[in-house]
Amino acid sequence: MLTLLKQSPLSARLGLLIILVNVCTILLAPHIAPYGQTELIGDVWEPISSEHLLGTDQLGRDMFTRVIYGARNTISIALAIVFLSFTVGCTCGLVAATLGGWVDQVLGRFVDIIMAFPTLIFALMVLSVMGTSIPTLIAVIAILDSTRVFRVSRAVAMDIEVMDFVEVARLRGEGLWWVMRYEILPNAMPPLIAEFGLRFCFVFLFISALSFLGLGIQPPIADWGSMVRENAGAISFGIYSPMYPAAAIALLTIGVNLVVDWILNRSSLLRS
Repeated sequence: MLTLLKQSPLSARLGLLIILVNVCTILLAPHIAPYGQTELIGDVWEPISSEHLLGTDQLGRDMFTRVIYGARNTISIALAIVFLSFTVGCTCGLVAATLGGWVDQVLGRFVDIIMAFPTLIFALMVLSVMGTSIPTLIAVIAILDSTRVFRVSRAVAMDIEVMDFVEVARLRGEGLWWVMRYEILPNAMPPLIAEFGLRFCFVFLFISALSFLGLGIQPPIADWGSMVRENAGAISFGIYSPMYPAAAIALLTIGVNLVVDWILNRSSLLRS
């Protein structure tokens, strides 16, 4: 692992550092944050001071605390969605590529129907009807995102499925799940890992967009997208409160993309 890290470019190391900082923030949020995420501790939009490192928000809550808890809430929910979408999408994609025939056709047409609807409009419609609770939010976005994962995993698995070692495993009498688990999946991991990073960025930004529109993570839970919306009026007074969560969103997205680019370069044997 250390050898791999030493061989990585500076951009990948920077991306890993950004991700590591966010992971530590998630794990240590209660110990890092000076106040509770819903605690009122000052006046509205107080400036930066020794007591409030990023000032206060539109209700008088500490912005530094809200940004920390916002990382914990937003990133944790995004990871839950991506893990769920990959579980469903990869399983269906590998099954479709391995079995082929009518199974592939049925799954493929079902995915085409879902993808025919614009993602944001479909999510807004479903969340408006079913409510904006966190379990509903996770389920809706995971189902929408699993269609993209299905497409990628099916395409990768179909290239591997025709190789000689897969045919040998079938001639030995190995079953469907054995072939998928021990022959196809290990060889499909590099592109799927890169896709995991890209899907995380998409889901992370999608949650922030929904929260900005008022249909994502609901107050008083701290969330970077809703924090931008709630404090947008501060810009008119020359106060930069909404810029802090917006910068956090952009920084994490850049960091993940830097690592994904490195993984893609390694898996495709490209060299800069």
